[in-house]
Amino acid sequence: MYDVCIIGAGVVGAAISRELSRYELKICLLEKEEDISCGASKANSGIVHGGYAAKHGTLKGSLNVIGNRMYPKLNEELNFGFRQTGALVIGFSDSDYAELQKLYENGLKNGTEGIELIGRERIMEIEPYINPEVKWALYCSTVGITSPYEFVIALVENSIANGVELKLESEVTAITAREDYFEIHTQKETLQSRAVINAAGVYSDKVARMAGIEDFTIIPRRGQYILLDKSQGHLARTVIFQVPTKLGKGILVTPTYHGNLMIGPNAEEIGEREDVGTTEEVIRYVVDTARISIPNFDMRKALTSFSGIRATSNRDDFIIEESRVPRFINAAGIESPGLTASPAIALRVAEILKNTGLTLTPKRDFNPYRKAIIIPKDESFQGSIDHKDPTQNIICRCEQVTEAEIVDALQRGIPIKSMDAIKRRTRTGMGMCQGHFCGPKVRAIIARETRLPEEEITPRGKGSSILPPRAERSFFIRLNQKK
Repeated sequence: MYDVCIIGAGVVGAAISRELSRYELKICLLEKEEDISCGASKANSGIVHGGYAAKHGTLKGSLNVIGNRMYPKLNEELNFGFRQTGALVIGFSDSDYAELQKLYENGLKNGTEGIELIGRERIMEIEPYINPEVKWALYCSTVGITSPYEFVIALVENSIANGVELKLESEVTAITAREDYFEIHTQKETLQSRAVINAAGVYSDKVARMAGIEDFTIIPRRGQYILLDKSQGHLARTVIFQVPTKLGKGILVTPTYHGNLMIGPNAEEIGEREDVGTTEEVIRYVVDTARISIPNFDMRKALTSFSGIRATSNRDDFIIEESRVPRFINAAGIESPGLTASPAIALRVAEILKNTGLTLTPKRDFNPYRKAIIIPKDESFQGSIDHKDPTQNIICRCEQVTEAEIVDALQRGIPIKSMDAIKRRTRTGMGMCQGHFCGPKVRAIIARETRLPEEEITPRGKGSSILPPRAERSFFIRLNQKK
């Protein structure tokens, strides 16, 4: 019998798990995939938003601001990687300025800190490579960037260290509400829990229906991105947005935490909840629109395209509440700014649990700290390929990842069976060669450390091909020629 069972190990479920691990509770975290952070939490912009965009009076607006303020301390404790860069929402006309003014006023109402309206001269000082036709911008100094999947991994590792049980490959198939507990049926077993937290992302409406709750619907919305090499990272110092539309914040240009340049996403409603493909038509649109902000990025330096599915709800706001079924709590419809708001969502869920009558007794031995996996390399690093010392033995040339870092990632309490799982933790395969050099070595190390046969180590999880993804280089080059 668990006190709390959390369904879904994306950023929301992970944040709730870590927050509840502070208390004397028996907690189970369920995930249907073979690793954590496999949905929208690994395929998003990685932006820690300031809080000016979400409508005042909504949960999105209030929890965005609270979550933003929590990131510096979280990073000090968990070492996942966060940097405050600031952001610009840029405008080119008087009508754009009117929209920027509305954003500014909304931000003030939400309590956003560090916002101001600025003109062209100041914009060019902040972003020298921006389109020189820009006239106005809303500047927000408290916006930051993070590595979203590393954040989730850090949260779950720390949860496990504080007693949470993680069960992977445990898709929930049915939920039965008893008098004072739930039976949660998975592919592997039946669990019992006094409370259930539904953080199942794009599947949260389906999970709710298993418990007889049918008061919201998730509308899958796909966003496609392009990641460029680190040689393009200098082109944007801040996160650069254009004036938002009804479908969202629009196409942005941003540095990533690890120094790449990223552009995207679009927003398209789709029927299939797992359709994370990319299309040439949309990629062309993303590139053309991003050039309105930063004209001169080089598409010959593009590494890959990818997409994520946002869990947009028909309520047009976060759904964080105890349902009509006692102690069944929904944390659903968490689209942008869900990454930013996730630690604040966790606080709210803890308070809801407390109000249901569940006793939350703080642990005396709670440990908030977690060491980083990635070791920064400076000029003093003398590593080489095939070095005998694992701390100096370079496995991934592009990202300077050592054997010791890979082994460390494999020993942190989360079972790993795929090369992508190591990629998310160490950055192997994220450079220009996209894993062609290091892939076989990574697979061999995983097999050696886990004692699994190499043929069972998949590229991207169960059912993924051993072949590389669709070749995109020639298309990226053609896009650059049409600049």
